[in-house]
Amino acid sequence: MPLIPTITEKSLQLLRFLPRVNHLNLVRNPYAPNKVRTNLYILFKNHSFSTANKQQRNKEPKRPDRRQYPPLSLYQLQLMIDSGRINPEEPIDLATLCNTNVYHMNPFDRHFGVHLIDEGLDVFTAKVNIEVQYAKESVIAAIERNGGIITTAFYDIKSVIALHDATKFFKSGEPIPRRMLPPPDCIDYYSDAKNRGYLADPEKIAEERFLLSQKYGYKLPDIKLDPLYKRLTLRKDPRQVFFGLEPGWVVNLKDKQILRPSDHLLQEYYKS
Repeated sequence: MPLIPTITEKSLQLLRFLPRVNHLNLVRNPYAPNKVRTNLYILFKNHSFSTANKQQRNKEPKRPDRRQYPPLSLYQLQLMIDSGRINPEEPIDLATLCNTNVYHMNPFDRHFGVHLIDEGLDVFTAKVNIEVQYAKESVIAAIERNGGIITTAFYDIKSVIALHDATKFFKSGEPIPRRMLPPPDCIDYYSDAKNRGYLADPEKIAEERFLLSQKYGYKLPDIKLDPLYKRLTLRKDPRQVFFGLEPGWVVNLKDKQILRPSDHLLQEYYKS
């Protein structure tokens, strides 16, 4: 027999009993020369790239005013209602959600409100009148198919601080602030009826409610026939922070009194 087939057969037979090569049995060759090579081109390129990035970062203005909206899922909202933390027959806003001690946010971390997300879309069955700061189209449809009302509204940081811990704010003795209007980059969103913005035309919102029901294939309930019609349609004034309380009022929790401004100039300021 020729020599080559014999060597081939022995090699194949040896490979059958040797372990497979993997990352567990690979070791560094102890006899390999220990040489350190430096690629000057790569070193110069990385140095130039990092220097350019540093210069670019120095040119870019910092964004300490970047607004953030911690998420709240529809599943969590349904769970709050089922566990009795939220009364669905009453209007729900940022103060209501923060009082549950389940939804957490921090205005000092530039948190400006609630982002209602569609997690739990299929299990949400509550009929609510809720005000949030941001919501997608699918979330709006989930609220309205149950006969509910959703509104997206903007609050400036001072109003958010008051809503975040209403008890602490009332104990401070400060008057309820006048809510500021949205900044220029938010005007379009909160004026759009598709987003159910609080500055949008109510007639256009009613039209968009019908169009959304046609798009998602559900029958839009007639809220005018609902016994809770007044509760469902209750909305805040664009300058209002708390439901039932006007800007400029001072709430005295100890004596359970509400102090209203009597000066004409103050009244005009808080109403404007």
